[in-house]
Formats: sequence, C-alpha cells, structure tokens
Amino acid sequence: MRRRDFTFGLAAIAAGQPLRAAAFRADVTPALGEPLIWVDPATEILDPLWAKGVIIDGPAGRVAICAIDWCGLGGWAHRMFRDRLAGAVRTDPGRVAVQTVHQHTAPYIEGGGYELMARLGKPPLMMSRRFLDAVTGRLAAAAAEAMKRLQPLEAIGVSSVDLERVGSARRLMVDGKLLIRFSGGGKDRNMAELPEGHIDTRLRTVSLISGGKPLARLHYYASHPQTFCCNGQVTADFVGAAREEIEREEGVPQIYFTGCAGDVTVGKYNDGGAEAREGLAKRLAAGMRASIKSTKSAPLNGMDWKTAGLRLPPRPGTKPAWPPAEVAKMNGTEIYRRAIQAAFPLRREPLTVSMLRLGGVRIVHLPGEPLLEFQRHAGEAIVAGYGDISPGYLCPDKAFEEGGYEPSASNGGPGTEAAVKQAMAKVLSD
Repeated sequence: MRRRDFTFGLAAIAAGQPLRAAAFRADVTPALGEPLIWVDPATEILDPLWAKGVIIDGPAGRVAICAIDWCGLGGWAHRMFRDRLAGAVRTDPGRVAVQTVHQHTAPYIEGGGYELMARLGKPPLMMSRRFLDAVTGRLAAAAAEAMKRLQPLEAIGVSSVDLERVGSARRLMVDGKLLIRFSGGGKDRNMAELPEGHIDTRLRTVSLISGGKPLARLHYYASHPQTFCCNGQVTADFVGAAREEIEREEGVPQIYFTGCAGDVTVGKYNDGGAEAREGLAKRLAAGMRASIKSTKSAPLNGMDWKTAGLRLPPRPGTKPAWPPAEVAKMNGTEIYRRAIQAAFPLRREPLTVSMLRLGGVRIVHLPGEPLLEFQRHAGEAIVAGYGDISPGYLCPDKAFEEGGYEPSASNGGPGTEAAVKQAMAKVLSD
C-alpha cells in the first residue's frame, strides 16, 4: 500500500463563532419480507444496515450529510429521507445530502417507478409505506438526539492512501473491443487476469476534530461495494465489515461514502466467495487504518454549502410506454426496471448537486451512478455519488459512443456529461 501524506490549504472561509458538529447513526435493516434490489424479499439478515452521518452547525447555517447502506433511493423516497432528516435537525432539505453506499444486498427504492407500478392490478413486491415511515422515523430520532450532543468543531484532518487489490475497471478495451467486467468477474479466469485498468486508487479520509480528538471520520472510495447479490441475504458487504471493524477499534464514528464508481467494481479480485469477500474487507480496513494514521490537521473556522439544479438530456429513442404491452410476460425485476425508465421523463423536479466546503476541503454530492470521469473532473475535490438514484448511470459522452452496459442502464442521454460538469462548476466556483 502506497501512502500519501498531504494537507489541503485550510484557510478559513468565514470568521465568527465556531462550528459545531455531531455524528448520528440509525438501523435501516429491512424487515424480512421487505424487498431488496430489485423486488426479491429479504430472507436472512447476515449483518445490520446502517444510516450514518454528521450534522455541522455554524453561522452560515446547518447542514447534514448521510450515507445509507442501501443500494439506491430515488424520487419521492429519496426526498422522504431528506425531509425527515431536515426536520429533525431544523434546517432546509436543500442543506441535506443523502447518499446510498450502493451495496447490492440491500433495498433499491425508486419513487417514480413505484408510482407507476402501483397502477398495475398485480404489481411486483414493493417496500411497504409502513416500513419506510418506521425507518425514516428512526433516522430522524437519531439525528434529533445528536442535536443534543453538538460539540465545537475546531479542526479538520485530511489524508489519502492508495488501496491495492480492491477496485478494478469495469469497462475494458481489449483488442479494440469493449469488455464489461462485472462485480463477480473473478469467477472467469480470463477476466481476472485482465489488467486492473484505469481507476482512482485513493481512499480519502476527512476527519472532524473536536478538543484535539476525532469526532467522526468520513471515508471516500470509488468502487462498487458489491461482492454478491440477489439471493435474499442482507449485508453491508465488505465495505460495511471494514468500516465497522475500524469503528470498534478506534471508538470513533466511521462513515463511508462511495465515490464515482459507476464503471469501477471489485471484479478482478472477487469470485463471489467468502474468502474473496474477507480479503477485500481486510485490505479496505488496512487502508482505513493507514489513512487515519497519516492524517494531518489544521484549524477550521468556517464552512460553505452550495447547490445547483441538474436536468439531464433525454434518453435517445421514443418515450417508454406504460404499462408495457408485454407486461404480462415480464418478471417482477423487468417490470420494476421498465417502470423506473418510464418514470424518469415524467419527473418535474430537477436533480440536485451539492457541495460542502470545510476550510479548503470541498466535498461534492452527485445523484445517480456517476462514472469515474466525473471524479477525475473534480480534481482535488472529493466526490460522493449515489444521491437520488433516479437517473441511473451518469455517463460521459464517450461511453454513449462506445456502448456497453452503463449507457443501457442510464435514463439520460448524450449531453449528460456537459450538464453534470456544468452543475459541478457552479458548486465548485469561488
């Protein structure tokens, strides 16, 4: 593992009264029988799923950012989580970022698709509103309790290490042909032997420091956090295992955000077996320890929060019909995926891109499944993907030209790259 020790320029943005912060967590494990990705019911809980976040309060207002161990939240379901958090911490929903970690052993709830499926006589399994009310209630209660524990936020720490044998490129050009190496690519020896490809190897850690001690640590890495899926088992997968191990060791809240991982997986190093999963967790945990050890801190006197609306160009082709003419012949997963595709053009509310600045550290929150190009474009800014999941993949124009899986699972079309980069420029501008 190659360690990088550095500190961003940490000039204060605004003088005045000090910032305060607190961490929170809530159990978001689905009840047995509630759906995971896509419509298959949860049948066994291997380990709990968590929503983990921080509240930061200052003269310029109060913000909350949260990472949830679900595969995806979109449309009204995503707004529901933001609204409940905003109400709990007494701020505007526009000052709340809710990102999912994107494990595939967890729920994927897209509100627009649910609205269309509800019109069918016999819709596929959908998460009950009763459970959604309960889980957002637990999250709101945890955040409200954290409001009683706000502590002065005096310094910020930044660190980065290069992880080895974790992420690998999903889109590979071999002899002029595009190959897609999915998360279980290690089952195929030929796929496992292909190069790691162009990825961002950095695990980046932001430490919030109060009284000379870490109040919470935020970790960011760009890879699908998936080693298996779709068998009814619920788990936070290898990223959850690593994160919770470090939290037990250090006694400090550890929060994990998935970066621009749309075209990055663990496929080269994962054959779907327990040994591969444990190895990935071990290497990620080792990276977290090394990143924590290399943390450099500096005083912090202010923060900033910016947002920009995002509208994507339409997916090429005709507007998807609903219900599909062949709906009687489709299985539940096919119906749900088609419903999400048909719902996106009906959406009226723009997507949101937001940026939290703490001193010289800038953290961008993107919707959808952004491909790695958008993380590269952000430069030294840190990026968390997987906010409102409704658009599916956020693809650069080159991916649309090349084809392959990601463009086929995008609800936007060519021109998405320019729209996303324009929104990023707005929130990153001084």
